[in-house]
Amino acid sequence: MKYIMEMRRLRKSLEDTLVLKDIDLKVRLGEIMGLLGPSGSGKSTMLRCLNRIIEIDSGEIIYKGKDLKEFVPEELRKEVVLVPQESVMFFGTVFDNVAYGPSLQGEVDKKHILNCIKDAGLDPEFKDRDARKLSGGEKRRVALARALALKPEVLLLDEPTSGVDPKRKEKVEKSILRFSKKRDLTVLLVTHDVDQAKRVSDRIANLRNGRIKGVYESEEFEGGAAF
Repeated sequence: MKYIMEMRRLRKSLEDTLVLKDIDLKVRLGEIMGLLGPSGSGKSTMLRCLNRIIEIDSGEIIYKGKDLKEFVPEELRKEVVLVPQESVMFFGTVFDNVAYGPSLQGEVDKKHILNCIKDAGLDPEFKDRDARKLSGGEKRRVALARALALKPEVLLLDEPTSGVDPKRKEKVEKSILRFSKKRDLTVLLVTHDVDQAKRVSDRIANLRNGRIKGVYESEEFEGGAAF
């Protein structure tokens, strides 16, 4: 089994509080790994460590066989892309928002941007809409498309359906499943919803109080309703 990312005895404190406590976790190439746990369990902090938005205190993160510290953070974040909980839209259209990252790197491939919008579950006509006037669920999908436009190898999704109504939540989940397989992406998905983790993930890492209590194949995980 080939692993694209591995955490070894990872520790991280925030404001003198130990948030991540000796995390050991291997992420398989091309899988959707659900990071499941209640608020405050360290899930979001873990994602931010994985693309060096924040630096770990001790331990190691191995990415593609190399220590994460060997990567230039700005270059790493083009490969390991975080989609945060808050879907902040820039001024302009959906197309402008999705094309923003590639525009900083050079000429924008219009076909690629339109494919990203489609893969995120939005109809083509959305490209001309004012991104700031979209619904919460639509903004979530624009944020996903914006991340896809960077052609990442690993996608870090922090509560991608938080605040989204059930119908739109289902659309976002289907989009994640579709584009992850189409693009052969590795995805780490933070959620506090047990049912969502089982629907979307290949495996589930169960976090409690900064520690991993177990890693399970999703169909084998036994848990109750959402935390």
